[in-house]
Amino acid sequence: MARKVADVMWEMLANAGVKRCYGIVGDALNPVIDALRRNGKIEFIHVRHEEYGVFAAVAEAYLTGNPVAVCGTAGPGVTHLFNGLMDARKEGAAIIAIAGDVETRLMDTAALEELNPYKFFDTACLYVGRVVNPEQTRAVFTTAIMTAIVDKGPTVISMPGDIASANAPDDASHEVTIPAPPVFRPADADIDKLAALIEAAKKVAIFGGDGCRDARDEVLQLAARLKAPVGYSFRGKQWLEHDNPNAVGMTGLLGYGGAYKAIHDSDLLLLLGTDFPFSEFLPGHDVKKVQIDRNPKHIGRRTAIDLGLVGDIKATVTALLGKVSDKSESRFLEKHVAETNSFHELLQHYVEKGPGIKPIRPEFLAATLSELAADDALFFADTGTACIWLARHIKGGANRRLFGSFSWASMANAAPNAFGAQLAFPGRQTIALCGDGGFTMLALGDLLTQVQRKTPVVQIILNNESLDFVNIEMQEAGVVPFGVAFKNPNFAKVAEAMGAKGIRIEEPGEVREGLAVALAHQGGPVVVDVVVDPYALSLPSHLPFHAVKGFTLSLAKQVLSGKMDSVIKTIERNTGLV
Repeated sequence: MARKVADVMWEMLANAGVKRCYGIVGDALNPVIDALRRNGKIEFIHVRHEEYGVFAAVAEAYLTGNPVAVCGTAGPGVTHLFNGLMDARKEGAAIIAIAGDVETRLMDTAALEELNPYKFFDTACLYVGRVVNPEQTRAVFTTAIMTAIVDKGPTVISMPGDIASANAPDDASHEVTIPAPPVFRPADADIDKLAALIEAAKKVAIFGGDGCRDARDEVLQLAARLKAPVGYSFRGKQWLEHDNPNAVGMTGLLGYGGAYKAIHDSDLLLLLGTDFPFSEFLPGHDVKKVQIDRNPKHIGRRTAIDLGLVGDIKATVTALLGKVSDKSESRFLEKHVAETNSFHELLQHYVEKGPGIKPIRPEFLAATLSELAADDALFFADTGTACIWLARHIKGGANRRLFGSFSWASMANAAPNAFGAQLAFPGRQTIALCGDGGFTMLALGDLLTQVQRKTPVVQIILNNESLDFVNIEMQEAGVVPFGVAFKNPNFAKVAEAMGAKGIRIEEPGEVREGLAVALAHQGGPVVVDVVVDPYALSLPSHLPFHAVKGFTLSLAKQVLSGKMDSVIKTIERNTGLV
């Protein structure tokens, strides 16, 4: 029996390391899904919403390093993939999307559910291949697979049903050989320039991002040699913070510790594997800056730099270590480490007082969770205030991982991220810190998927009946918060009705026990509904003047518009931070 084009596709994907495909079946995909059934090597994960499936796949691909497939049927099913694919592109996850397409005889006739995959996916994906002839089989599939894996991002195979069910050419099957990561660093002449800048500087600081993922040891060795404080972006935190005596925290609106002052007080700043997007938190022309990144598009686009080098951080720093000498002066480092320690004491204010404060402080909740969770737990945060508490109060470790939509900033990512991680790492604690807005947006429907698959995902909902981070953003912008409040159900009861375990926590004295029960639960998902203080604020270690001005203006406008009670509560419930 001749093999079909779709058979060849799944065979090539399986040989490339794909273990799962997340999605929803539909008419245009029927021949594709039938071939997946015949293949038997790739597990199909039926989800209730395609976007949920892509977020799950992104977490799996990022954490495992393996490619993951997703699928959606023609038209509306395909469009539901888009937001997750944007996240995959920003987070650097190897996702291969199988997009259902109208039959070739209907193309360009405005047929039902027809769209142009090239135009639609152009922004989100690194490659889009539309298979309109079986002779394209090997070329399109190979390109989609290799691009996703090597360039670390999403690709699309747009597959009409008539082509999927057509006989494949005899020579179509081809095992894709995945190359090992290359040794990729700047030329010796550029390494020498960098070494000369370091030797001439009295105060060197390091600011690292996700590009340091495989270079932790080398970066810490360089920092120790240069007596350099090490700050990091949100994506760099899990690689550079734990067990690092030179760690000085994060900068930006989530910032804490001495990172902001350290990078501004330095003579030379080394930006390692980071595309930190908030330029106002980076130093200006009075600090010399060197940026090293694998992606040349990142060089110099966030801040003016004095030397830009293209290369892998591990290989580049390894070459650099042999060319720089130990610095003996440590006062610069000691100053900013001390500032970081002092800020950590401030962060403990509502952690230590948390058992006696109602409504529950999210700082206390997150710190208690960090304490109780396993040393190899996987944490995920929805975009919003959940990111603040993850950044500040969840401690990393050699085997802990922290993940979210940190570069795309989509809502509703945490629960599907945790679901995908649980499938990839069965038995490990996978914990989602969910905003109530994000949970009701996307996660609630696919709680049924978790129940059906008995995945022990722990979902902790920050129930403050508000788009809290947007509320803060509005105040920083100097406007009266509007359109951010909503009503919630008792999520624990909803979870129980759907077949999951539900836990409702309203009293601070219930936090530790409730979290312990959730983390110990096996055999299915848990929803922990925690009623937290809607007025809790988090001040960064450096607050730009425009944010201070905007917040003050917003409070004044709220008073004048009859919301004096909200202003008083905001002040009363954050006195330990100011």
